[in-house]
Amino acid sequence: MDFDYTVTTNKTFDEAVKTVEQETKNAGFRVLFIHDVTKTLAEKSFQIEPFKIIEICNAKSAYTVLKADIKIGLCLPCKINVYQKDSKIYISGMRPVILSQFFPKANLGNLPAEVDEIIRGIIDKSK
Repeated sequence: MDFDYTVTTNKTFDEAVKTVEQETKNAGFRVLFIHDVTKTLAEKSFQIEPFKIIEICNAKSAYTVLKADIKIGLCLPCKINVYQKDSKIYISGMRPVILSQFFPKANLGNLPAEVDEIIRGIIDKSK
């Protein structure tokens, strides 16, 4: 199983970021914060192509996994990255279905697969 789900898009970088924000809301999740990694690194004189980390969350899902194992908080909130590499724009997210591999005793049921489907949907609709 892949750790990530990644697609390319013909949208501009900024259009892709805005679309991820909107599709996150459409899916019933909330954008908590957007990290402008390019800007942050530039402040220390490091130059990279455009890269943002979009933190998203669904309170009910977060509550459920945290009740199962508080250490799952290390993987929260869910993140979707939008970045440019070699003149292409990518949208990428970690696959929640891998949580069971890291937390086998958490007994998460179908929740990771359900959230995985939602995140892949956000990414697909954003491309």
